[in-house]
Amino acid sequence: MEKANPRFSVSDFVAVVNQTLEYALNGVVIVGEVSGLRVSQGKWVRFKLKDDNAAVDFFGSVYQLKVPLEDGMIVAVQGRPKLSEKWGFSVSFQNVQPVGEGSIKRGFELLLKKLTDEGLFDEARKRPLPELPAHIGVISSTQAAGYTDFITILNERFGGLKVSVAHTLVQGLNAPAQITRALEHFNQSAYAPEVIVIMRGGGDPDDLAAFNDEGLVRAIAGSRIPTLVGVGHEVDTTLADLAADVRAATPSNAAQILVPDRRELVAEVRSRLGGVIPTIERAIERLDDEIRRLVDEAEARTDKAVKMAEDELSALRRLLGQFDPQLVLKKGYSLVRGHVAAGAMIEIERYKDTITAEVRDVRKK
Repeated sequence: MEKANPRFSVSDFVAVVNQTLEYALNGVVIVGEVSGLRVSQGKWVRFKLKDDNAAVDFFGSVYQLKVPLEDGMIVAVQGRPKLSEKWGFSVSFQNVQPVGEGSIKRGFELLLKKLTDEGLFDEARKRPLPELPAHIGVISSTQAAGYTDFITILNERFGGLKVSVAHTLVQGLNAPAQITRALEHFNQSAYAPEVIVIMRGGGDPDDLAAFNDEGLVRAIAGSRIPTLVGVGHEVDTTLADLAADVRAATPSNAAQILVPDRRELVAEVRSRLGGVIPTIERAIERLDDEIRRLVDEAEARTDKAVKMAEDELSALRRLLGQFDPQLVLKKGYSLVRGHVAAGAMIEIERYKDTITAEVRDVRKK
């Protein structure tokens, strides 16, 4: 007996197909050429990916499109296949990244123009790095050679610094989101670093494409903590480099920019001190001479003031001596005490004796 085929309503069929797709192909990455790109209402994006034999529809939000697209670009799209009750079969995209040197270059050019026109790369908005940061935040793959080089050179040049590391992917479709979250973590931390370093070593354009992601570039430009980006080789330039406050040619160069060489610093300080010490010694000698001169002048002024005070005191003593009553009595004068009236008793003091006498008569001159 022939087995009967399953029978569904349209809605049930759509639900079963989506359930099957979710189970079998929950997330896929499809590579192809962009065709029929269109944006509706400034919100929704539709395009096809095609190769020589087939084409697949893609749909999603414009906010999920982290790199500008145009027809003819080769891209890798991460998404979920879905059967829509209204629009039929399509893939809901979550991430789009150019593939191949030509498409990567074109995506770079389109996004560069867009962000440049917005002023995102203007030199006026860039900040200087701290001269000698005590706490450094690093975003990188700890398994990468560039990270090892950075840490080695940092310790050689100026050890003893606090380094907080956020391990992330540095290439692939998921790398931009991980780096962005690490950047947000450092910015929101209660013990935030003084500078954030984002880095990875060299690679081909596909490897560095994550650092041309629009969301990541905007996060770097919007960081409240100064940023230093060192991605790729010296000849490589990404949009993340342009958005950073300071760009380093390589991870090793990032360490050189970030901290001075302790040995060179010590040698420079010693050299400066060698020239300063004789100057200080001469200044001390001049100051000592000036102090001695001032002390001598002060002593001379003090001696003069004391002599003048002694002379004035002697003059005062002589002046007071002239008013001494004993000197007057010695000259033959007398002091009379008492009420001068006829019959009254008075006291007459002379130089050597005192006389008590009765007043017999008082006549006015």
